[in-house]
Amino acid sequence: MKALSDILFVISNGLLIPVIILLLCLSAVAVRHIFLFYVEYQQKRRIADVFGRLIRNYSSEELEHAHSELDNLGKSCVITCFDNLLSHQNDKIYCEHILSDFQVDVQKQLSRYRVLVKFGPMLGLMGTLIPMGPALVGLASGDIVSMAYNMQVAFATTVVGMAVAAVGLAILQVNKRFFARFFNDLDFVSQKLAIQ
Repeated sequence: MKALSDILFVISNGLLIPVIILLLCLSAVAVRHIFLFYVEYQQKRRIADVFGRLIRNYSSEELEHAHSELDNLGKSCVITCFDNLLSHQNDKIYCEHILSDFQVDVQKQLSRYRVLVKFGPMLGLMGTLIPMGPALVGLASGDIVSMAYNMQVAFATTVVGMAVAAVGLAILQVNKRFFARFFNDLDFVSQKLAIQ
């Protein structure tokens, strides 16, 4: 039994460095998402404003005006879907397929933030539990310096993991609301195009 415990202890301690490296990588990704979030948020607000005007004052002229405005806002899965709906407006079945593809694209984009939400706490917990074993060994042998160092690593990985998850969750929630609204707007446009 002691041999098995020793094997598990060695494997567990061997995972500490990869866990810390992965946490640092996730932290860098989270910081990158924070800086990109502002630019993406501004673009989504402009797209939402264009769709809001289109829905309130729907007409073929407003549709053309919205199309030209959205073309100036850069690339986005929302704009691509809107362009595809306009170019295939006479094919109702294909428009439904376009809307389904839009939902798949949205899930793909949101999965970037779900990775942060799920893996941040997971790696943080692993980074907390792995150094606890050596910390307890240090406590038992009277090596307070070793115990303090391992406890410092344990707490730091927990905090970093939770911070990564918090960033991911905040950005995920904002994007989910935007994409839900965009889907409703695109569905409205699709139905209006079908009856013209």
